[in-house]
Amino acid sequence: MVRVLSPAAVLALLLALPAAAQTCGNTADGFESWKQAFAAEAQAAGVGRRGLEALAAARYSTATIRADRDQRSFRYSLERFMQVRGADAIVAQGRRMKGQNAGFYASIERAYGVPAGILIAIHGMETGFGRFMGDTNLVSATATLAFDCRRPQFFRPHLLAALKLVDQGAISANTVGAKHGELGHTQFLPGNALAYGRDGNGDGRVDLTNLADAMVSTANFLAQKGWRPGAGYQEGEPNFRVLGEWNAAGVYQKAIAIMAARIDG
Repeated sequence: MVRVLSPAAVLALLLALPAAAQTCGNTADGFESWKQAFAAEAQAAGVGRRGLEALAAARYSTATIRADRDQRSFRYSLERFMQVRGADAIVAQGRRMKGQNAGFYASIERAYGVPAGILIAIHGMETGFGRFMGDTNLVSATATLAFDCRRPQFFRPHLLAALKLVDQGAISANTVGAKHGELGHTQFLPGNALAYGRDGNGDGRVDLTNLADAMVSTANFLAQKGWRPGAGYQEGEPNFRVLGEWNAAGVYQKAIAIMAARIDG
């Protein structure tokens, strides 16, 4: 009879074994031994039992690697990018959303200085206004990218954050998100969720799959990154730089700025 070990038992074995020397990999080979080494690092960083068990249960995500290697849309021209991402539909629906929830968005702008158009454009661009928030195990996706040799130093802090979010009960080992481990309506990476997540609906917890929490958290992120209330956000204006903190692709930043102006106009 084959015995299936629980995540807790796997974790105990991982922590008991000597750490492997491999620091990254470009295939699944070595992933399990790398998790063993990272578990010790995570424990030293304050990750608790639940987070460590989630790491032990994580699986190498080939879907995440495929998505990471294929980001062709960011190489499109601005016109093509906006066409592919459905900019006109985002603007049309975004205007309706703003009109239906004017008080909500006005309250966020008073608190954080970020106008409705920016938040709504990001929401539409990232998840089609919440219609699709991902289908990939969040811890597995983040662990895969933290192991992958392409950008491990960028994703390892996000993996630690994901494990701490599991410890806090904000997510679970089974939570799903986007292919790169992004979470919720506006697709926060775990480290940003941990640092900038805010309770927008007053229920005492941060849940980025809740629209109010996601919108307030997105505004808080931009404000903390230097958003200047009342300043412009088109290319060459003060707040355009802050859009680069959300997404490093220039074509994405330009598209958000243009759609936001149309939604607010």
